[in-house]
Amino acid sequence: MDKELHLKLTVRLFTDDNQRCFGPGIATLLERVREHRSLRAAAASMEMAYSKAWRIIRTAEDVFGCKLLSSTIGGQHGGGAVLTPEAERLLAAYRAYEAEVKAFAEGKFESAFGFYRELDKGQ
Repeated sequence: MDKELHLKLTVRLFTDDNQRCFGPGIATLLERVREHRSLRAAAASMEMAYSKAWRIIRTAEDVFGCKLLSSTIGGQHGGGAVLTPEAERLLAAYRAYEAEVKAFAEGKFESAFGFYRELDKGQ
């Protein structure tokens, strides 16, 4: 059976002491917070524990030195969370950088492995 090759690339940011601080997981979490206006709902939509979601957010906040979420406590109308301007800026920069890196890598992948389709697979 012939199978197509494809590149799976993820972009993750680390601190100089090798602590992971931003990547596809937190990017998706922030996008889900934007969508659901709640960290709890965002975490649930990813089948992630709420405590883990908070841990991921706090780690990134510690590294970047800014708040990523603006939260309101529940009450008559319930609580919620929205992204701070800093979170929006980080998320936009990450997604733009990720897209550029993937586009570059796809071109390099094709030039390096494009011959795969022409290999004699009958051996």
